Amino acid sequence: MAFHDVRFPTDISYGSIGGPEFSTDVVQLGSGHEQRNQNWTYARERWNVAYGVKSQDDLDTLREFFYARCGRMHGFRFKNHDDYSATGEQIGEGDGSTKTFQLVKTYTSGATTHTRLILKPIETTVAVYIDSVAQGSGWTVDDSTGIVTFTVAPGSGEIITADFEFDIPVRFDADYLPVALETYQARGADVPVVELKA
Repeated sequence: MAFHDVRFPTDISYGSIGGPEFSTDVVQLGSGHEQRNQNWTYARERWNVAYGVKSQDDLDTLREFFYARCGRMHGFRFKNHDDYSATGEQIGEGDGSTKTFQLVKTYTSGATTHTRLILKPIETTVAVYIDSVAQGSGWTVDDSTGIVTFTVAPGSGEIITADFEFDIPVRFDADYLPVALETYQARGADVPVVELKA
């Protein structure tokens, strides 16, 4: 089992159907009320990439990519074209000693927020700011973990923010690649991809 640091073809992922999912147990009580239990702290995204196959070339590319990943065996990068960037995202507050900060993206609705860990940033798109001042140097980002490391720890109370684009670590969720031979497309088939959680 390994993670292949390659991106799924973006022209195929652009036509994919999918999004985030949670896992919730719902128990119906005798009174007619229900009890709900949230199993996952973080959402897990999944897609069907078959809908992005629009030509024989796309199908050939998908087949080659599937073979190279050995079905469900190896992970890879995936671009969700609906949600792949963040601007001005707060990733931490300095305390004078901490040098590492995890890239995150926060989703807010009313008073409720959901924080998502960003594990596969696109390194060339990452910009880091301290108290809204761009930091042209003095930091690095690990594009395999999403951790920003400063040479010198930001001062106490300084707010660290970042702009970035990101991929999602995923794997195929099937060891079988069905193809509709009469149309040379996999559009009508099911080619699921699911997010890998750290």
